Amino acid sequence: MKAAALLLLSALPVAAQDLSQQEEAFVEANILSVFYHELGHALIDVEDVPIFGQEEDAADVFAVVLTEAVFEPEVALDLAYDYALGFDAEARARAERGEDHPWWDVHGPDEQRFYNTVCLFYGADPQGRSDYAEDMGLPEERADYCPGEYEQAEVAWGEVLDAMLDRGGGDSLRLSGAEVGRIGAVLAEEVAALNAELQLAENVDVRVAPCDEANAFYDPSDRSITFCTEYEAELIEAAQGIVN
Repeated sequence: MKAAALLLLSALPVAAQDLSQQEEAFVEANILSVFYHELGHALIDVEDVPIFGQEEDAADVFAVVLTEAVFEPEVALDLAYDYALGFDAEARARAERGEDHPWWDVHGPDEQRFYNTVCLFYGADPQGRSDYAEDMGLPEERADYCPGEYEQAEVAWGEVLDAMLDRGGGDSLRLSGAEVGRIGAVLAEEVAALNAELQLAENVDVRVAPCDEANAFYDPSDRSITFCTEYEAELIEAAQGIVN
């Protein structure tokens, strides 16, 4: 896949110094994970990607495939730990609040999203990531299927990535709010890196703005991704819980 040759960032930006290095890495990795997930929704819309099944699952898969495509293997592996631990943190927080998973929701249970993420990252390099699978508690019964699952995911999204690369660099991702906190700093660098290499079929606005909830979402009505500033505090709290 042509996208596999892309090397964008060899390290993540550090927007502030009031967290430990591990906590900062977790926060920034999960900003990327959430952004890539929402970008997956945007591509499903503007690139007319057919989806058979839950769109939320497809967006989760895209986040992994894009990470493998644009980062060097060792950086992708570092991100793989933090992406999965982000779902683990959500599951723990829900359990501490005594809440059951909202089974009516379009998102799958965080516990399952954790294992799906681990499986895909492991499946991308099963020989080199056996320690990762062991560290994350991936059962052998699932691990056997993971190389095939990743290959399927790469094929499914590969044509979409190749089409965007073939159009060359541009400015189809348009960021506002780059000056706002860690989220703005991470997205400013990431949007610039993606724009340098590819173009979407239609422009998509990426906004960092307050919205009275810790959330991020794609709105097809105006083709925009909104990343709520309130999300930063939730990610910091999760990072401190995971690291400590």
